[in-house]
Amino acid sequence: MQIVELEARHVRIPLRRPVKHASHTRTETDNVVVRCVLSDGSVGWGEGVPRDYVTGETVDTALDLIRASDLPAQFDVCDNFEQAVELAGKLKLAPVPGDDRMCQGNAARCAVELAVLDAFGRAFGEPLMNVTRLLDPDLYEPREKVQYSGVILSAKGWKAKALSLAYRVTGFAQVKVKVGIEGQDDAARLATVRRWAGTAMDLRVDANEAWAADVAADRIRALEPFGITSVEQPIRHEEIEALAGMRKQVNTPVMLDESLCSEVDAERAVANGWCDLFNIRLSKCGGFIPSLRLAGLAARHGLGCQLGCQVGETAILSAAGRQFATSVKDLRYVEGSFDRRLVLDWMAEEDITFGTGGWAPMLTGSGLGVGIEPERVDAMTVRQEVLLGPA
Repeated sequence: MQIVELEARHVRIPLRRPVKHASHTRTETDNVVVRCVLSDGSVGWGEGVPRDYVTGETVDTALDLIRASDLPAQFDVCDNFEQAVELAGKLKLAPVPGDDRMCQGNAARCAVELAVLDAFGRAFGEPLMNVTRLLDPDLYEPREKVQYSGVILSAKGWKAKALSLAYRVTGFAQVKVKVGIEGQDDAARLATVRRWAGTAMDLRVDANEAWAADVAADRIRALEPFGITSVEQPIRHEEIEALAGMRKQVNTPVMLDESLCSEVDAERAVANGWCDLFNIRLSKCGGFIPSLRLAGLAARHGLGCQLGCQVGETAILSAAGRQFATSVKDLRYVEGSFDRRLVLDWMAEEDITFGTGGWAPMLTGSGLGVGIEPERVDAMTVRQEVLLGPA
């Protein structure tokens, strides 16, 4: 069994509503989607969500990098799923000059890797969650269902009250609140959320690099009376070294996101004591297998993990995230599967959006476990690159 066709696309999908946080406001999503075809006719799909403020990628640079990489030379014949996983784990894109963090092709790599794993998974009847079993048995712990977190973006006033109450009455256990948004009073918003979400709700905050290093500790301490369980990326990556001292000034565990995109980032964070938790997002971390490596590194060093998501993921990344979440043990928080709640077209036959209380089942099908509809991908395609096979 071998790869006989590979193509990459720029897809643009409108969001159902604007998404605003301290770093960006977005009304549509520009994603990279890769289609992989095997010699037996099996078709796999992969997706990456390039963000220049996270990994330095745009959709154009991601596509150009895929085109510039000699991928067909890396495509060996695979006689079983184990060999396919080994192939996927070794996939490398062309180096990006000046990329000392080794992350500036991660969204592109994620799209290619997922397409390869999905195709071979379908061919050999194996779900992606078995990648965890094969590569890191110590992390492998299958779960029949997973509970996603709720999120409150820029809502304030009565909207924040309504959202908080809705999460409470529908059975969510965790809610993340975006903070550091210009013109908003974080403490007042947290007070509102805590009151209406209830004392039992696990609340955490995400600053998206909003605060300067010299005031971040003060901003966090002002929110600690509301019982927050973590603060995500409080300062800009350029000031990351200040986190070692800042962590000693607060009681709240610190999570890295924009500063945690690669094994280089993770090793530096561990060595310098910059955080308590990793936010692992498949696209920004380079795919399923690199994300597993980060989770394993965190476990070895006693750090916690969140499985995060990128704004605008379609069912391709949502399904990959579900396969990760239902196979990797000890994830502190899980985000994703917003699908029909956020994008106008999630491009899959199935709707795998999380349900009441954030609950969603394990996907039992092979590969990603969802069927992607090619005509819907075609309708959203802006640009297409044929990398292998008929033009």
